[in-house]
Amino acid sequence: MYRLVCVHCGATYTPDQIIYTCSRCGHLLTVEYDLDGIDVSRDEWNRRRLSVWRYRELLPVRGEPVSLQEGGTPLYHLKNIGKELGIPELYAKHEGMNPTGSFKDRGMTVGVSMARELGMTSVACASTGNTSASLAAYAAKASIPCIVLLPAGKVAIGKVAQALMHGARVISIRGNFDKALEMVHELCISQGLYLLNSVNPYRLEGQKTIGFEAIDQLGGEVPDRMVLPVGNAGNISAVYKGLRELEALGFIDRLPMMTGIQAAGSQPVVKAIEQNLDVLVPESAPETVATAIRIGAPVNAEKALVAIRATGGTAASVTDEEILAMQRDLARKEGIGVEPASAASVAGIRKLAELGLIDRDERIVCVVTGHLLKDPETVVRQCEPPIEIDADLHSLLSASR
Repeated sequence: MYRLVCVHCGATYTPDQIIYTCSRCGHLLTVEYDLDGIDVSRDEWNRRRLSVWRYRELLPVRGEPVSLQEGGTPLYHLKNIGKELGIPELYAKHEGMNPTGSFKDRGMTVGVSMARELGMTSVACASTGNTSASLAAYAAKASIPCIVLLPAGKVAIGKVAQALMHGARVISIRGNFDKALEMVHELCISQGLYLLNSVNPYRLEGQKTIGFEAIDQLGGEVPDRMVLPVGNAGNISAVYKGLRELEALGFIDRLPMMTGIQAAGSQPVVKAIEQNLDVLVPESAPETVATAIRIGAPVNAEKALVAIRATGGTAASVTDEEILAMQRDLARKEGIGVEPASAASVAGIRKLAELGLIDRDERIVCVVTGHLLKDPETVVRQCEPPIEIDADLHSLLSASR
């Protein structure tokens, strides 16, 4: 059993209501379970395959889910980068290994399943790219029409290609993501489409399983710190919520320090933490090469600030140069291919370590959120072009030296 609860005023709503924010005060909603009524053990979970649906007792879907076998992503021990940084217990949870190449699939398997259970016949979202790719795929699986709004010219080509191929109606607007989100929200309210941005509380339910899996992959041990790139701030909020539920169930006895990393050109959450603000100040013109976190008004900031502060975590920013340097290091020193926004989490740990702001003996899990092939143009711009030679052995020997 569960209900929707406003995180600000505590107003409650039944699960069958189509609602995204509190109708009384306008703040965000969260899914609240009757944890006393949940009967499951860690042993039972451990007998199931590692996936989002291993944890179905803590998810709102009651019927057969719309699934592409999401979750179960690898947790890599970053031995080489960790050695350089003097952090022996440094890990990366590679969410780029989900079906459409990003963590968004965890949210969409739950969100689209709920859309179907609620009787919704079409879905929509605004996106910096990954959300649109994921929603398009899950809507296709569910045979539900899908509309996505993108900021024109600001989305990596790989992500646009996915949304188009999966059959979404793709609309580019001459404005940024924040404007696109505002527009699609209005569209959904007025036209009866189901909104599946992270303002939808059900979407975050799927994303919280990142934290569940990371702990299971560490043998049940809670990391000292979890580090996430922050764009719309849904992911860090979701992981924190899920871990609080595990703590309430007695499955873990402490929480990791939740740490958010933003790009220097788009860091409203970092500024809110540094200036101890209760409400962040949106950035009107966010800009970074990490397109997935190019968001000036994170819709889940209210939840994210709580997650960071309640766990003794922190927030920090990294420059585009630091992001791209870590993207290359992950690829060339660890064999892990990620998109720029994903590299922000590990780049942030490098920066915090160099500034002496974290304990190098911590066990740290960085969430890397999307696959390298999401943004091939940025990759190609960083690398030397292929060497073209005549088709003879002499030329080959010359080129290979």
